Amino acid sequence: MENGDKFITVVDEEGNEQLHEILFTFDSEEFNKSYVLYFPAGAEEDEQEDIEIHASAYNQNNESDGGNLQPIETEEEWDMIEEMLNTFLAEEEE
Repeated sequence: MENGDKFITVVDEEGNEQLHEILFTFDSEEFNKSYVLYFPAGAEEDEQEDIEIHASAYNQNNESDGGNLQPIETEEEWDMIEEMLNTFLAEEEE
């Protein structure tokens, strides 16, 4: 994923493409992976509902599709991602 990318297209289990906005990306030396946190495009415009934030590991490639999303595999990864998200949200509130 390039730093300037603001959106990604996620394909669900049924083959449906959904546009998502990238919240932020980060690299973890501990797990030797890159991660992306994202939410459905346009969700922030609907302030009546909570925004569902998704997280995936990703592998960058040089092809035009930008890379492949991978599932989060361990509880330790989820804990680290939650900590990163909480830090990000706290900084946004300041």
